[in-house]
Amino acid sequence: MQLAQPAAAHGKALDPLSLMLGSSGVVLVVLVILIVASALVWLIWFLKFAQLRRLRSAEELFERAAEKLPRPADLVSLAQRHASAPGARVVLAIARRQQTQPAGAELLTAVARRALATEQQRATVLMPTLSSIASASPFIGLFGTVWGIMDAFLRIGVEKSASLPVVAPAIGEALIATAFGLVAAIPATIGYNYVDKRIGDLVDELTASSEVWVATFAGDGVESSLPYAHARR
Repeated sequence: MQLAQPAAAHGKALDPLSLMLGSSGVVLVVLVILIVASALVWLIWFLKFAQLRRLRSAEELFERAAEKLPRPADLVSLAQRHASAPGARVVLAIARRQQTQPAGAELLTAVARRALATEQQRATVLMPTLSSIASASPFIGLFGTVWGIMDAFLRIGVEKSASLPVVAPAIGEALIATAFGLVAAIPATIGYNYVDKRIGDLVDELTASSEVWVATFAGDGVESSLPYAHARR
């Protein structure tokens, strides 16, 4: 007597690629959009990680050297040599303002805040794209799901039958759209929170350091020999 094989042994394994390739119409367009969005998430991840690593490394080198320089002239010269560091660009912005017209601590603080805002804008490039993918992908996937379910009901009406062979293909397309939406949204959400925290930490450190630099320039006044005129953004 031959023993019955388990039902699972005869079942078809889940194959997302086959479901995607078997999709048609609107659901296929939704899946393509979500695949592109998912690839874009990982590209942004890589670009932002490389950017923040470069900014952090340059900033640490600049600030370690700046701690040993109490004179504004020396600080400006150092900033010109480390122009890729965000803090160096803040120092040069303060120096340009002092060269144009000597100012007190309050005005220099406002100049430093404006320079910090510019640095924050540089650091947050592509972040809105990451946030949009994180928030929109589940809804795009849900749209594909709803469309696939409507297609399943239309097939029931045409075939006059609600059997699995009739509705299973459309239901499969619908559910795979939801899955693809989550595949794009979850890494985007995690990546956004991680990068946003790193950017926030960098900006907080720059803010604290800028207070020291403002006090240095405001306390020592202006020396005619300072190389302010050659400072570049």
